[in-house]
Amino acid sequence: MKKSDYTNVVHAHQVSLYRFALNFMGSSEDAKDIVQDIFVKLWVNVDRIDHDKVKSWLFTCTHHAMLNFIKRRARIDYMQSIHLQGNAQVDSFEFESNEIIEQTVGMLPPLQKSILLMRDLEGYSYEEIGDMLNLNPSQVKVYLFRARGKVKNQLKIVHYFA
Repeated sequence: MKKSDYTNVVHAHQVSLYRFALNFMGSSEDAKDIVQDIFVKLWVNVDRIDHDKVKSWLFTCTHHAMLNFIKRRARIDYMQSIHLQGNAQVDSFEFESNEIIEQTVGMLPPLQKSILLMRDLEGYSYEEIGDMLNLNPSQVKVYLFRARGKVKNQLKIVHYFA
């Protein structure tokens, strides 16, 4: 892949990768950091990546980077909570938005959340999502069905108590 090819890939996929990361992470700064790191990783591995599979590679790496980021943040939050004394409590689940839909989607397991965002927000096909996450299309459909069911049930509960 040449420098011009790399630039074309960045321009073609930066918006969709950022949107995916933003909806998953809930933080603009975290999403920007992750996408930037992925494009750096692409540049470092530019000779090893098949140009026809670069989109799948980008989304797969972004998905894994977000999971690693969340795990790292959870460890840091845990360590900080150990050092706190007295009645101080750390709420490890902070949401930037108070909207119910975002909170409900945010509570999904990471894989279901990624699939739901890729399918419903980004509009990728089952096959494309399967390629990105190393799943077959029927597994994608099952995870998507379960994610939508959880969102639906959670919204029913919230509506019932509202």
